[in-house]
Amino acid sequence: MYSPSYNQVENRAEVLEFMRANDFAVVVTATAGEPRASHLPVLVEERGEGLVIVAHMAKNNPQWETFFDDEVLVIFHGPHAYVSPRWYDEKERVPTWNYASVHAYGKVKAFHDPTSKQAAVAKLVAHHDPKWQADFEKLSPAYMEGMLAGIVAFEIPVDRLETRWKLSQNRGRREMELITAELDKSPFAAERELVPLMRRHLVEK
Repeated sequence: MYSPSYNQVENRAEVLEFMRANDFAVVVTATAGEPRASHLPVLVEERGEGLVIVAHMAKNNPQWETFFDDEVLVIFHGPHAYVSPRWYDEKERVPTWNYASVHAYGKVKAFHDPTSKQAAVAKLVAHHDPKWQADFEKLSPAYMEGMLAGIVAFEIPVDRLETRWKLSQNRGRREMELITAELDKSPFAAERELVPLMRRHLVEK
């Protein structure tokens, strides 16, 4: 991912927080020159010094058959918004788009045995719907067996991360504040979600 140094985030805790807050991710493969992508809920786990992404997909999804030794990409996309030239003090500007995104890379370890698949699903249920966790554990063995037969669970130990917090840092603090003020007035909640992130990363000048 193209990311100038002033858009990169080095704070591991902030990056991890962002990934967990935007954990409906896109898993991308490009084996043998054929790109494929799946939109999946994922779990980001800390294991020692490393990160591991836990997920599963339908067995009928042919993408899992491309999980060989090639690196895969997992995209975590956060809030984003159009930025109008009307908002700047300096009027000779062009439109742009502000956003935040993390790209995680690693090789997949797929699980086909029922025990490992059930453990992966249980982690996702505990994370996304803890109130239903007890009911999940009470599902009948026959139903659980059928459900697990229809999925492939997998983990991706993260080898590297790329970040881009494109928040107009190159325009300076004054213009960042003007943009933030306009976004804060937006009627669209998705655009207002960018405001706390921009305020957190206001440059000094």
